[in-house]
Amino acid sequence: MPGTLYIVATPIGNLEDITLRALRILKEVNLIAAEDTRRTKILLSHYGIETPLTSYHDHNERTKAPALLARLEKGEKIALVSDAGTPTLSDPGYRLVRGAVKGGIDVVPIPGASAVTAVLSASGLPGDRFVFEGFLSAKKRERRERLQRLREETRTLVFYEAPHRLKEFLHDLVEILGDREVVLAREVTKVYEEFIRGRLSVVSAEISHRELRGEITVVVGGVEQDRHQDRHRDKDVLSAEIQRLKEKGLRVKEIAEVLGEKFSCPKREIYRLALEKEEKR
Repeated sequence: MPGTLYIVATPIGNLEDITLRALRILKEVNLIAAEDTRRTKILLSHYGIETPLTSYHDHNERTKAPALLARLEKGEKIALVSDAGTPTLSDPGYRLVRGAVKGGIDVVPIPGASAVTAVLSASGLPGDRFVFEGFLSAKKRERRERLQRLREETRTLVFYEAPHRLKEFLHDLVEILGDREVVLAREVTKVYEEFIRGRLSVVSAEISHRELRGEITVVVGGVEQDRHQDRHRDKDVLSAEIQRLKEKGLRVKEIAEVLGEKFSCPKREIYRLALEKEEKR
């Protein structure tokens, strides 16, 4: 009989944030596949767990997954853990879980800590519906393009970001999404836990002279419904104007110039909308 793959959530900071079931599973399995064995050893040592460890991270996932799947097929039990929180959520594990599912191996979640739900629950922003985007691209152009696609999203947005990119990321958020409510959470469950709340422009200014450290989760309010509807109306008006000027023989660049001044709208947005209409023809 094949074994079982356990997806075990571990603390995101405070070592007390682990379930009794997770501790039992970590003791009982044949092997623990850990994103960083050094960090996992701290947790295991704290609770007196001596189960063997093997590394499983982004850089060896492709080559390591087949070996782990082979052990599972032979009947072994393996626990997958990440550095902190729930595996496969912006952490390695997808390839292993996917392979186990395809191979008919039981995959059992052992729920627990997650920065996404922890921060969202304390953010004060709507949590009934939300979009988790994880880490956006470190490349400015790709990051901004993704944010452009999220402009009309009415649900709360949740991101992860590295401290050294945070200021630039907040600048992009203000410029592309507008001055919305935001909550920055860092070092959640740890000694220096901090929540910074306010409008994007205010929070961005507040941290402009600070060097934040630690894991950072960014929660941004979705576009307000009335503004969402106004944008759609504006887009309909722009589309009609673009079509009218095209029929007059104006080129896309000329249309962007004319309508940008008329509607006090960024010319690049009108240019993009005009190109989209051409592609649909």
